[in-house]
Amino acid sequence: MSQRFVVRATGPARPGQTAALGTALVSAHCRLLDLNQHVAFGEVTLEALVETAEDLEALLPSAGDVFGLDCRVEKVSSESEALWRDVAKDARWVLTLMAPTLSAEVMAEVGALTAEQGLVIERVKRLSAGCQLDTADSLTGACLEWRLSGAVADSASLREKILALSERFGVDVALQPANLWRRHRRLVCFDMDSTLIQAEVIDELARRHGVYDEVAAITERAMRGELDFQQSFRERMRKLEGLDESVLAEIAESLPLMPGLERLMRYLKRLGYRTAILSGGFTYFARYLQERLGFDEIHANELVIRDGKVTGEVQEPIVDADRKAMMLRQIAEREGWDLAQTVAVGDGANDLKMLAAAGMGVAYHAKPLVRQQAQQSVSSSGLDGLLYLLGYSESDLTALAED
Repeated sequence: MSQRFVVRATGPARPGQTAALGTALVSAHCRLLDLNQHVAFGEVTLEALVETAEDLEALLPSAGDVFGLDCRVEKVSSESEALWRDVAKDARWVLTLMAPTLSAEVMAEVGALTAEQGLVIERVKRLSAGCQLDTADSLTGACLEWRLSGAVADSASLREKILALSERFGVDVALQPANLWRRHRRLVCFDMDSTLIQAEVIDELARRHGVYDEVAAITERAMRGELDFQQSFRERMRKLEGLDESVLAEIAESLPLMPGLERLMRYLKRLGYRTAILSGGFTYFARYLQERLGFDEIHANELVIRDGKVTGEVQEPIVDADRKAMMLRQIAEREGWDLAQTVAVGDGANDLKMLAAAGMGVAYHAKPLVRQQAQQSVSSSGLDGLLYLLGYSESDLTALAED
């Protein structure tokens, strides 16, 4: 009668070990059912699920002399097989942990949080470069990707605890389903002000026009979701009446980019993503970023200028929260992509509908309201941390740059 066994072989990794184990299994008249191999820190773990009528435990120990590995043979019980079948049906998740540095304490907290939710950690892999996680030796910081399985016990509670852990340790924790769409996103849409650039352009215009305090107060209330965007936008525009057109070019040239933006755009373009700016700001500045960084398309508000002066009028339609979400859907439909293949990145209440519509919505250095409602939140990493959320490692990106 045939019996199933798991053969586990471990030791220093060397070429030829898989072939040697395979030869030993052939000699033991085994039928190979499954195989797994992993190398970490110079050590290989090779696991084979086999079936044979022979006494495998008696045959294989001598094989250790052949392929230089410590070998264990375990009989598989019917209870174990039933458990494996149940586990195979579990949902799969990817947890991405990012920060300038990562400590053992953070690892322990994340491990405890996943255990509390009944999630099994199947694998942990470093996506970042550098030899140490707890030393800020890389511009992109440290990143670990955790592969998990199981049903989330309480998604609302888990989201709250992820945010609390993120704030406590100054790390970014993102949990997303491990489905096919994750590595097949095609469209990335960005808010502009305080997302792509470290400024609110309308505030900068107001500062040059001497009405900064009045406009900044309206802007802040709108970003917190306390004011209707269209109403607040009209009020702010009226205060810019008479601003000289020459100021626009001066501000555009001095706009500070968000850390990691140039690197992110370089790789997104190389990887074939379509990129768009969907902004409640102004096309004048979005166009400047498009020409500088290569965004495929821009959708923003038009400044009305007459006789070299900003009129304070508003040109319809105003790009508000509804229009941002609509444009994301329209671009995806036009290009023939599923909404699951879209990503949206923003920081304010005006971005929430766009973030909710996208396959992955990322609140970037966002207000508390937005962090709480968005699918993912990034606050400690640069914009190029988005590449980790998309599943790319530093070794992937280095190889791409060398092609």
